[in-house]
Amino acid sequence: MANGNLSPVEYEERAGKAVVAKTFGELDDLTDDLPVAQLGVGAPASDTHTRPAATPSGRPPVRNAIAIMSGSEVGGNAAVAEDLNAVAIMGGVEIDLREVEFTSPTLTIRATAIMGGVEITVPPDVTVEIGGSAIMGGFNRRAAGRGAPGAPIVSITGFALMGGVEVKRKPRKS
Repeated sequence: MANGNLSPVEYEERAGKAVVAKTFGELDDLTDDLPVAQLGVGAPASDTHTRPAATPSGRPPVRNAIAIMSGSEVGGNAAVAEDLNAVAIMGGVEIDLREVEFTSPTLTIRATAIMGGVEITVPPDVTVEIGGSAIMGGFNRRAAGRGAPGAPIVSITGFALMGGVEVKRKPRKS
């Protein structure tokens, strides 16, 4: 819906069906007609030439954090790609950017929370831009603001339906 592929009514109908789905096939039926790259599941082969296979540290960059009735975490010494998709459906995604390796000057996080939550922790020196919307949920914008000159920019967009996206600033771990 955030990418313009579904109307709000169609999105609500599919989200309701996803909640009661009992098999992966039932979930696949709800997304078969949607573009794969915009779901955060993968990228078309023609787009891979613009994405580095590994970072200077040699670690492959994290591009997706998905939690469906479960949990997912990104943090520590992980490398993050220039785009990070965070999807929480009746589950939780925790992203802690205080110690990660940034692969680009700008990190765009696309957060989707459906009856779940996405929690993003950023260090105080990064610039944080927050957009997004919520229906019967919340999209927290309190951590938005400028950071130190030359520090990474973290841009957070997305959608929350009966769920929440929370962004908070915390000092780096010592």
